Amino acid sequence: MSLALLVSIVAGLGAVARYVVDTAIQARHRGRFPLGTLTINLVGSFLLGLITGLAAHHGLNSRTTIVAGVGFCGGFTTFSTWMWESLVLARTRAVRAAMLNTLGSVVLGLVAAGAGLGVALL
Repeated sequence: MSLALLVSIVAGLGAVARYVVDTAIQARHRGRFPLGTLTINLVGSFLLGLITGLAAHHGLNSRTTIVAGVGFCGGFTTFSTWMWESLVLARTRAVRAAMLNTLGSVVLGLVAAGAGLGVALL
């Protein structure tokens, strides 16, 4: 199977996983804050850090790295939804929540990616 086709299939699985996780989280969290998207992006950042660490330090092959990192993590995480939800919060005068979502996602995303890399180094 070609690498591009495999990445496409796995990206689709990542997108379905994103939908399922977001729906489950938002069903339990009725507030305006997009906790589902934040959770998804943090988990995706952790996974990408882990994949990167496994590739760099434990010989994870490039095909698996590409399929898991570009395919699954690319399909699972979402930059556009994160930005759109931040803009909606700001537009509806939930400026504090918009700032928390924007800055918190960046800072916590870096921490999550670092944690994934750290786990790979164990």
